[in-house]
Amino acid sequence: MPIVLPEFVADLVAKADALTDTQKYCAAAAGGVASLYLLASLTSTSKGTHNKPSSFELSGGSIEGKHVAKEWDAYSSAYGKGAGEGIKDRNQTVQLVDVFYSLVTDLYEWGWGQSFHFSPKLPCKSWRESEAAHEARIAAALGLKPGMHCVDCGCGVGGPMRTIAATSGAHVTGVTINEYQVSRALHHNKTQGVTPLTSVVRGDFLNMPFEEATFDGAYAIEATCHAPKLEEVYAEIFRVLKPGSKFVSYEWVATKMYDPKNAEHVKIMDEINFGNGLPEMRTWTEAEAAGLTAGFELISSVDLAVASPVCGPWYNRLKMGRWIHFVNHGIVSTLDFFFLAPKGLKDVHHMLVEVARSLIVGGETGIFTPMHMLTFQKPAAKK
Repeated sequence: MPIVLPEFVADLVAKADALTDTQKYCAAAAGGVASLYLLASLTSTSKGTHNKPSSFELSGGSIEGKHVAKEWDAYSSAYGKGAGEGIKDRNQTVQLVDVFYSLVTDLYEWGWGQSFHFSPKLPCKSWRESEAAHEARIAAALGLKPGMHCVDCGCGVGGPMRTIAATSGAHVTGVTINEYQVSRALHHNKTQGVTPLTSVVRGDFLNMPFEEATFDGAYAIEATCHAPKLEEVYAEIFRVLKPGSKFVSYEWVATKMYDPKNAEHVKIMDEINFGNGLPEMRTWTEAEAAGLTAGFELISSVDLAVASPVCGPWYNRLKMGRWIHFVNHGIVSTLDFFFLAPKGLKDVHHMLVEVARSLIVGGETGIFTPMHMLTFQKPAAKK
């Protein structure tokens, strides 16, 4: 009986025949690295006790494995095909964002880390160090200190929460719509020893389970971009803040370089929205206006992507990791072929590989930034 190769393997074999000897040597080396990577993943401890899932533990998060493909198809079909259309039914946004993060959380931790955001590259510092500085900037901007209580709106698995709590000494409560992320954040908080200064709850940041005027500060790192309407999430954050307290947000926005009449610009934004669970892309001026509508005073508005002439571009981390993206996709495809990963997860990973290209183009052209820093303040109570 003839052996039938899977489509992706047959395609690789065909392309390999056209390679030069040097290229074949490099490809073989890459394959060896991938094999070692798989072996290391196989022998690593489980994600119940480890910092990230191994290749063989990749899952659909809160979604049962047999339903991953179905949920992926539903997510894909929720986006319109028209230019600039985004999510067709904005009433589905919250549910779709929950599904999105079930689908991508393991892949994010596996291939990126525990902080699901970008950062400028500081001179002579690693990406991890730059990432931590980007987070600690928020603690400074909010003026956090021991005894204060802050809320992280859209905390993911808690990477920034742990940095901000540890550097400031303030208590940070994280809110995420996704139950799987709650469990991952609690696990990391415990293993990294920050449980005394952190707590995590499942909740919708459009309707948080807190009383009015609960917190001394609030922040959102590349998270409120998921809200159906930005003014609604800003209004909810305004509600739970004490008078005089500040709110800092790193927003995903279109910059002044973006031209809505430029079809290529619109296409890039559509790809970014789809690959990141966004209903649409707002401009930085729309984000400013949303905060003012919610009742905040605007303290400052600056795009950190271009604020410092000595920092490296945030998207260089994606560019430097492109070969890893392809190696990782080969691993996920192999796992998929041997039924070692939920069906549909390969498609999710392919989406992430493709959107990385769009993010790079968005950054290089200057039409998009994931780090427009807005600092708002709730007016002080009248005496």
